[in-house]
Amino acid sequence: MWAKIPATGSSNSKKKKKKKKKKKKERNHSHCVSLCLCLSPQQTQLECWRQSRAPRWRTERRRREASWQSSEERRAKARPLKKTLLKERRRTQQEEEDEEERGMSKQVEVTMEVSERVPGLTAGVIRGADLFGYVGIEAVLDQMRRKTMKAGFEFNIMVVGQSGLGKSTLVNTLFKSKVSRKSCTPNYEEKISKTVKLQSVSHVIEEKGVKMKLTVIDTPGFGDQINNENCWEPIVKYVNEQYEKYLKEELHVNRKRRIPDTRVHCCIYFLPATGHWLRPIDIEFMKRLGKIVSIVPVIAKADTLTIEERLEFKQRIRQDLAANGIRVYPQKEYDEDAEDRIVNDRIRESIPFAVVGTDKEHQVNGNKVLGRKTKWGIIEVENAAHCEFANLRDLLIRSHLQDLKDVTHNIHYETYRVRRLNESNMNFSELELSIRPLENGNGDKSESESHL
Repeated sequence: MWAKIPATGSSNSKKKKKKKKKKKKERNHSHCVSLCLCLSPQQTQLECWRQSRAPRWRTERRRREASWQSSEERRAKARPLKKTLLKERRRTQQEEEDEEERGMSKQVEVTMEVSERVPGLTAGVIRGADLFGYVGIEAVLDQMRRKTMKAGFEFNIMVVGQSGLGKSTLVNTLFKSKVSRKSCTPNYEEKISKTVKLQSVSHVIEEKGVKMKLTVIDTPGFGDQINNENCWEPIVKYVNEQYEKYLKEELHVNRKRRIPDTRVHCCIYFLPATGHWLRPIDIEFMKRLGKIVSIVPVIAKADTLTIEERLEFKQRIRQDLAANGIRVYPQKEYDEDAEDRIVNDRIRESIPFAVVGTDKEHQVNGNKVLGRKTKWGIIEVENAAHCEFANLRDLLIRSHLQDLKDVTHNIHYETYRVRRLNESNMNFSELELSIRPLENGNGDKSESESHL
C-alpha cells in the first residue's frame, strides 16, 4: 500500500499511479456496496474500515509474529543457562544451610559440654547483629597500638661474611642515617665498623612516633683465614648464649615484667659474587646456623655481574640449597595460610637477593637517589631494575619484621628451651636417684654427701 514516490519522474508515471489507486478504491467500494446489501449500516462501516486497514494490519501482524519467534528462540537458548544457574544457586543455598546446621550443632555440643562441667553456664557465639548496642571491642586494637608504640620494638640482626663484601655499608643503607633517631651519634657509620671480634652495637631509631631498638651484631673476618675449620663456632656459641640468657630471665622467680630481648632475629649471610657454586664453608655454615636462627642469603656487590650471570648464579645457589637440605627464611612449613604461602613463594623464588649497598646520594632526573656512580651511569640501589635491595628491605623491615621475631621466639628459642629443660629434668632425676638410698637408710651417708 505504501509506495515510495520517486524524487524525479515523468507525468506518465504519475498518471499510471493515480489510475491504480482509483481502481483499488473502486474495488473496495464495490466490495463494500456488495456487503451493504446483506449487512447493517454499522457493520458495513466497520467492514469498510477493516478493508482499508488490512495491508497495514498484515505487516504489523507479521512483525509481531517475527518478534515473537525471535523472542521464543532467545528464551529457548536461555532456558539451559537459566536451569544451570538455578541449580547452582540451589546448591550454594543448600551448602550454606548445611554449614549453618553444622555450626549450630557444634555450638550446641560446646554448650552441652560447658553445661556438664559447670551447671547453669551456657556458651555460644554472639555476633554483631545480636548485640544490644555498641560494646567497644574494636578499641582493643588502639590500646595494643598505643602500648606497643610506648614500649617500642626490639630487632636484632647479625651480618656474616668475608671482609670486603660491604656488610657495614648494606646495614647503613637499610637503616638510613637521615631517619630520626635517639641514643646514637649522628654519623653511626663509625659505630657499625669492621671489627676483629664479635661485637654488638645498639641504636634507637624513631620514625613517625614509632621507636625501634636496633642491635647490629658484626662478625670478625669470617672465612678470611687459610684454615677455616670450625670458624662458625663463635657465632653458634653467641646465638645459643642469647637463648640461655633469655631462658634464665624467664625462669627467674622474680622475673622482670619485660625481659630484654638480645636473641638474634635474623642473620644476613653474604655470598661473594663469583658466579659459580656455593663454597664448602657456605654450605657448612648455613647448615649449622639454619637450625638455630633465620638465615637470609644475599649476593654482595651484585653490580659486578651481568643480568644473565646473576640469574644463572641465583639458580645454582637455589639448587645447592635444596640439594644440601639448607633451611633459609622463609620456610614452607612456617606458612600459616594460603595468603602467606603466595607471598612467601614469591620471596623464595627471589632468594638469594642480589644487592648493592651505598650511602651516597646522586641527582637522577631532578631527584636524589641512593646509588653508585660509574663511568657508564648510576646504579640506583632502590631501583628494582638495577638490583634487589628493595626486596630485601621490604622483607626485613616492611613486611616480615614481626614474623622474623615470631619465628625466633616460637620456633628456634622454643626448640632450645625444650632441649635445655629436658636436660635439666634428666639431671634432676639423677639427683633423685642419688638421694633415695640416703632416705631409705640403705646407703652410705658420706658417699651420698660427697656425690651431692
